[in-house]
Amino acid sequence: MANEKLKVGVLGLGLIGGSILKALHSTGKYFLYAISKSSYKKAESFADVASCDINLLAECNVVFVCSKMNETNEKLYELNSILKKETIVADVCSIKNFLPNNLNYNFISSHPMAGTEFTGFENSFKELFYNAKWIIEKNDPILEELILDMKAKPILLERKKQDEITAKISHLPMLIAFALFDSTENEDRIIASSGFRDMTRLALTNPDMAFDMLHFNKENILAAYEKLLLKFEELKNLDEENFKNKVQQIAEKRQKMYDENGKNIL
Repeated sequence: MANEKLKVGVLGLGLIGGSILKALHSTGKYFLYAISKSSYKKAESFADVASCDINLLAECNVVFVCSKMNETNEKLYELNSILKKETIVADVCSIKNFLPNNLNYNFISSHPMAGTEFTGFENSFKELFYNAKWIIEKNDPILEELILDMKAKPILLERKKQDEITAKISHLPMLIAFALFDSTENEDRIIASSGFRDMTRLALTNPDMAFDMLHFNKENILAAYEKLLLKFEELKNLDEENFKNKVQQIAEKRQKMYDENGKNIL
């Protein structure tokens, strides 16, 4: 028994679920289950078991629930009648305030701070989590080892605080990207280059995901928006010397935040 591989299931095989599966497969350490209604056949070469049958997850020691955000609760409750009490289950949602607490297994809220503007298993890749922060709500040595094996860095953060922070650093930037792109016309975009491209990258976010973010985290996003407006006013009202000093300070902090590969090193 001691020599048996840990059995890990991935429910939902989009960008995040597919990348988890590929990252864990590359270690050779785990017996992997890939479960999805539509994409499981694409995952056959990365899993020991690939199926559309969620009941197969009953054998797992750990399950990552990587369904769409608005389907996550349904899947978590469905697993109530399937999994053992000691099974570790981790979601990957960027918002936590709607998640249940009354579950029959060991549920640990988690969120990898990694992603791209693309979706689907075909766009997943094992390096997605390299050097990325992975938020967990409580310590667990098994889950933390899995995260470390995916080359990510587990960081402890309670749910309410996570929703407040992701509103500022993820959800509001996405809405700004939509608004910025929509504020321009075709004649403006003809001469647009890398600055506009980088600022509007998040406008490629899946519409369903974008709606879920706004729907489930609206209060925190509005609070972040109000703070941003105050910062706009502050910059606008500075005299020339103070404006230059402030911008220089911001630029120096921003430069120290990311490495040459774009990974957060704070």
